[in-house]
Amino acid sequence: MPKLKTHSGAKKRFSVTKNGKVKRGHAYRSHILNKKSTKRKRGLRKNGYCDVTNVESVKTLIPYK
Repeated sequence: MPKLKTHSGAKKRFSVTKNGKVKRGHAYRSHILNKKSTKRKRGLRKNGYCDVTNVESVKTLIPYK
């Protein structure tokens, strides 16, 4: 079977943990930050996990991670 290509956008955005969960960063943190509250910006700093409905499709984009 041939090698699969990794999606170059997905490899920069997602990583897989030891337990198989898909880790991701939060959106809405890059600009227009003065209208967002400090509490909201602090929450966006932390990593999140992909929802179980999206995990299978993300893992097909990053087969070797």
